[in-house]
Amino acid sequence: MSTRRSVLKSLAAGTGVFSLSEVFAANEKALGAKLNGKINHSVCKWCYGKIPLDTFAQECKQMGITSIELLGPDDWPTLKKYGLTCALPNGAGMGIEKGFNDLALHDELVKSYEDLFPKLKEAGYTTVICFSGNRRGMSDIDGMRNCAIGLRRLMPSAEKYGITMIMELLNSKVNHKDYMCDHTSWGAGLCEMVGSQHFKLLYDIYHMSIMEGDVIATIKKYHKYIGHYHTGGVPGRNEIDEGQELYYPAIMKAIVDTGFKGYVAQEFIPKREPLASLKQCVQICDIA
Repeated sequence: MSTRRSVLKSLAAGTGVFSLSEVFAANEKALGAKLNGKINHSVCKWCYGKIPLDTFAQECKQMGITSIELLGPDDWPTLKKYGLTCALPNGAGMGIEKGFNDLALHDELVKSYEDLFPKLKEAGYTTVICFSGNRRGMSDIDGMRNCAIGLRRLMPSAEKYGITMIMELLNSKVNHKDYMCDHTSWGAGLCEMVGSQHFKLLYDIYHMSIMEGDVIATIKKYHKYIGHYHTGGVPGRNEIDEGQELYYPAIMKAIVDTGFKGYVAQEFIPKREPLASLKQCVQICDIA
């Protein structure tokens, strides 16, 4: 316990840098599966596709994870069975490449999301993911205006059902070529244009580290527009341990310092035993 206290006290004071192995070892020794509550932990199921959801839910519950996300209505009853939530359910759109920046898709997108909102409310969920779509030669300002037109059509229904639409920031450099919502400043501009607290951003730490860097300063600057976070090791989107370049305890502290009360979801592709890696990465993020 003294080791853990010294590690986390120094982190909080900004007076020391510890290896991720030290952070994990201290948390593991002191807490086991009991988490301290500063971070609400979620995980993206698609990274663990070979593990049946029923089994995965039980394992997550034992780790102290309270949400499994990016799932649709057919999977929600399984989460409820184990007392878990879905912090960010799947959207009703057409995938990542086709989104709100295309005016021709607005009628279909609006209808799809309006059909989904009552189901989300009935399940007790308050968020849903959405995407900008690819540029396809469109300027950033035209794409922002188009997105705002479509999203503003949905805000009355979103407010009625208590749903916040969360648009994901993705990198267009490595993984999602031509994706439009690829910089936090663009996403923040869209939030201002939509003008509703029921529209926010998913700040994916992996994607934005690749795209623009300066992760902690960006989180501090734009935190009021951010409704959700995803993790991932850089480069490669694997474990967030010492095999990659980001220091996640400091990033988690920055998130907590903004007053954020939402969820941080692990979204890395395990290179080792999946559940052991997931437990380790949750502990790395579980700052005091």
